[in-house]
Amino acid sequence: MDVAEVRRSLEETQALLNGHFLLSSGKHSDKYFQCARVLASPARASLLGAGIGSRFTDLPVDAVIGPAIGGIVIAHEVARYLGTPSYYTERENGNMTLRRGFTLEPGSKVIVVEDVVTTGGSAKEVVELFQSMGIEVVGVGAIVWRSPEPNASSPFGALPFRPLLVMPTEAWDVPNCPQCKLGKPFHKPGSRTHAAGAAAEAGK
Repeated sequence: MDVAEVRRSLEETQALLNGHFLLSSGKHSDKYFQCARVLASPARASLLGAGIGSRFTDLPVDAVIGPAIGGIVIAHEVARYLGTPSYYTERENGNMTLRRGFTLEPGSKVIVVEDVVTTGGSAKEVVELFQSMGIEVVGVGAIVWRSPEPNASSPFGALPFRPLLVMPTEAWDVPNCPQCKLGKPFHKPGSRTHAAGAAAEAGK
């Protein structure tokens, strides 16, 4: 898939939303990616997985890892394309862990695949987890990278990072949010709209 096809797929399924949103980081943004909507279509998920997988055929990959929850479906589709197992990590006592009987031999080579990367925090945790297990992470993939600005440096340093779509997307601390200053209510996807908007968030 090329960049235009990826964006069109996100927009057609309303996986890319425009408005005033509270992000999980606590910041506000005028864009929100709800990739579960595009991944709800098996056909679209397969195309996106093939798109990411095709970017890693030059590297040895023994398994594809998706951080729960967002990375589970897309990692599975990438693994389908590459012909490898697909595993996922999940949080236990606040830390990313590999559970459910999933095992990898030390020296195995894996890629970590997310639906959306903003700061890359969850994926970095997974990278560090596998490195501590003696497993080599050879790259990171994603459907979307919400880069902080055009030509921003990868959040993963020298590790190959190959998202399908790079979309510079601003995020503001609440006191600096231009939409809050205009009194516009924000929405946290998956919950009700907060009529109090910025006032409610600023009070937390």
